[in-house]
Amino acid sequence: MSLESTGYKSRRTFAIISHPDAGKTTLTEKLLLNSGAIHLAGEVKERGERRRTRSDWMEIEQKRGISITSSVMTFEHDGLTLNLLDTPGHADFSEDTYRTLTAVDSAIMVIDAAKGIEAQTRKLFEVCRLRDIPIITFVNKIDREARDTLEILDEIMETLALDTAPMMWPVGAGVDFNGLIDLEHGRFISTEGKPEAEAPGVEALAGRWADTQNQQIAASMEGLELANGSLPKFDQSAFEEGTLTPVYFGSALKSIGVRELLEAVCRFAPEPRTQPARPEPVDPAMAACTGFVFKVQANMDPNHRDRVAFVRVASGTLKRGMRLKNVRTGKDLKVANPMFFFARERELADEAVAGDVVGIPNHGTLSVGDTLTDGPDVTVTGIPNFAPELLRRVHLSDASKTKQLAKALNDLAEEGVVQVFKPTLGSGYYVGAVGPLQLEVLPSRAAAEYSVPIRIEPAQYVTARWVRVNDKAQFDKFAALHRLNIAEDRYGDPVFLAPSQWEIDRCAKDFPLLDFMATKDRGLAA
Repeated sequence: MSLESTGYKSRRTFAIISHPDAGKTTLTEKLLLNSGAIHLAGEVKERGERRRTRSDWMEIEQKRGISITSSVMTFEHDGLTLNLLDTPGHADFSEDTYRTLTAVDSAIMVIDAAKGIEAQTRKLFEVCRLRDIPIITFVNKIDREARDTLEILDEIMETLALDTAPMMWPVGAGVDFNGLIDLEHGRFISTEGKPEAEAPGVEALAGRWADTQNQQIAASMEGLELANGSLPKFDQSAFEEGTLTPVYFGSALKSIGVRELLEAVCRFAPEPRTQPARPEPVDPAMAACTGFVFKVQANMDPNHRDRVAFVRVASGTLKRGMRLKNVRTGKDLKVANPMFFFARERELADEAVAGDVVGIPNHGTLSVGDTLTDGPDVTVTGIPNFAPELLRRVHLSDASKTKQLAKALNDLAEEGVVQVFKPTLGSGYYVGAVGPLQLEVLPSRAAAEYSVPIRIEPAQYVTARWVRVNDKAQFDKFAALHRLNIAEDRYGDPVFLAPSQWEIDRCAKDFPLLDFMATKDRGLAA
């Protein structure tokens, strides 16, 4: 894979979001296959000699058949450079996904045709809405039992308050699936995913099933007639504003509708956008090179105990060997070996432009939320930390490995696997997580990657809140009364370890000059 910089306008950086098991990872594989980036797509449930999917490369992911960490794949198609960020679907790893969404300009939302919009899909969509990220919808598994097409479109409109512009229409579903009508080009796509050479138009194609006795296909054709009269046509400006989604149908597993989806990304997905920042936003056309760290992954190569910071280039051109200032620390960093990713495979990047995602190897010098620049100081904002919904105490069985434990927890916290809090009184650590699976992953990774045996134990606290100190005297009074509940996060910011929500509410009332925050920008002081 050799990428030539043709300017940021040729970049398309997008994520794939979905509920678990909707087919997101399979779709990623088939997008790569249809672009020519790979020649054999993996399958999530393959065994034995058959190869694994490119994006799920961690051992624990392969055992479980789910994605638990975001992957980046850079490839070319139709004269464009595409940066695809595959994200965990499992809710327990949603923090990683939320942060990944800060690095994209658009997203593909994958919906299971039988299940419709599920809980995690709704959550991820709301994150996209907060950032006005345009959404392309792919309704997957149409070759299996599926809900009525109009019903799916209605649900998107009602649940997400999003106008739908169907770009394809399924002819039947499940065992009665007969193919797709390409509404944009007026052509038919077979059950093998192959478009017919001729394009007679939508009306002529619908006429093929005018006398069908198959009730499901007849219902499909009635739905198409209703949709033609009531649903809006695709509008680029409404799409980029995040008020309308083009809807594609297909089967990722059987590569039906995937090529059309890839073409839609190339034609509709916006070029790199302006990033929110302090003191002012970062425009991709700016000459100064600016990038921000949205993810840190430790031990991508277990043999080398490496750490890689994933950096989204926001403006200018990042060149191999250049020096960039880490605005958080004030220190310069030489970007000696930046790389493009193809899941775990890497290639040195001589240069990258706005929209590109590069990896920068480092040894603890970069954290999620850091901004790098060779221009005036600027800090990209909106990369969140969320209050944990589960808090547990870490028990170290071998006291001689205290240093190794500190490193393991710090590394895994930087990845977003867990959050780590160190009490100001006493020893040990507390870890916070969104879901139990994160806590299950922690001991196995600490043992496998750092040779640190740990046990996760119950804690007397249920959640945590960052404390913004607007008045030091009031904070000192608060800390004196709650000294056993005060901890620090890995940035040294004060954290209140709370035994209940009631206690948080009471403290907020008793100490009105302090803010007890459920979210905090990564790397920014509370």
